[in-house]
Amino acid sequence: MALLDVPLSLLDRSRTRAGEPDALALLSTIERARLAEELGYHRFWVAEHHAVPGIASGSPAVLAAAVAARTSQIRVGSGGVMLPNHAPIVVAEQFAVLESLHPGRIDLGIGRSLGFSAPMREELRAHDADPERFLDDVAAVRAFLDGRGRVTATPRLATPPPVFLLAGGRGLSLAARAGLPVAVGGPVLDDPGPLDEYRREVAAAGGEPYVIASVTVMIADTEEAARDLLLPEAWALAASRSTGAFPPLEDVGSVRERTLTPKQRTAVERFLSSAVHGTAEQVAERLTDLVRRTRADEVMATTATFDRAEQSRADTALASLFAPSSRNRVPVPR
Repeated sequence: MALLDVPLSLLDRSRTRAGEPDALALLSTIERARLAEELGYHRFWVAEHHAVPGIASGSPAVLAAAVAARTSQIRVGSGGVMLPNHAPIVVAEQFAVLESLHPGRIDLGIGRSLGFSAPMREELRAHDADPERFLDDVAAVRAFLDGRGRVTATPRLATPPPVFLLAGGRGLSLAARAGLPVAVGGPVLDDPGPLDEYRREVAAAGGEPYVIASVTVMIADTEEAARDLLLPEAWALAASRSTGAFPPLEDVGSVRERTLTPKQRTAVERFLSSAVHGTAEQVAERLTDLVRRTRADEVMATTATFDRAEQSRADTALASLFAPSSRNRVPVPR
């Protein structure tokens, strides 16, 4: 089995589990990062979700600080900070602090999603996801990090952390206009056209395009077992679309016992069909095809299941599919 020759990274959303305190999800994120570092993963990113019962990570800068403090080599960042929720100078100074404490290891991933619900958007005072304002705010963050802002963001940095944009289809054009590296997932990975256009636009402007393909991955001894391990996440997504609440992960047995509506069943199957899952050999083949089609510079796995031991085994199996040489020669996009 040929090994993939691109860097491998992880995005962890600090998923809560039914019957457990939320704090355990955060502690689990830190332990997962420690294992990822041992396994040779390149980056470990954390998320921003507010007032979502199934996700404990509401403050990526704080959680990234905890992860970076308990690791020593792996790059740590946000996947991502939702910029409409924050003042650009606050984001810049948070990540300037992180970069000062952990030089050369910090990434700033930025997205433009608003809160999960209308009440949450009210509490965040975030009402505007206008793409032009978003680009202006991204430019402001970069200016503050570079020491070019209207005021001086502190601490001042000799070398600011790289900035990435999280993007779907339309977001790719925003990343191209900003000349920034991009992390993409979802249906856009099925169509190389927008990715090719992103690369052309960035290169034409004198930049260096960089694409991280973000994909749900699960490895087990059989394809059926891998599918089962994805059921808790698939059910949570289906439930959120029918009830408006994104729940904690449940164990596989409980999910199997549920009677799903046709709409929920469709949502579960759609999630499973979009995920890369199976045996190590099957996953290697599918990821190789993904990298070939998208020309991705890096793969970032987004994987969660109820059983943390199974999750650790899957993380270990996935790391074994990537060539060790790819972990030591990764450019840091600027």
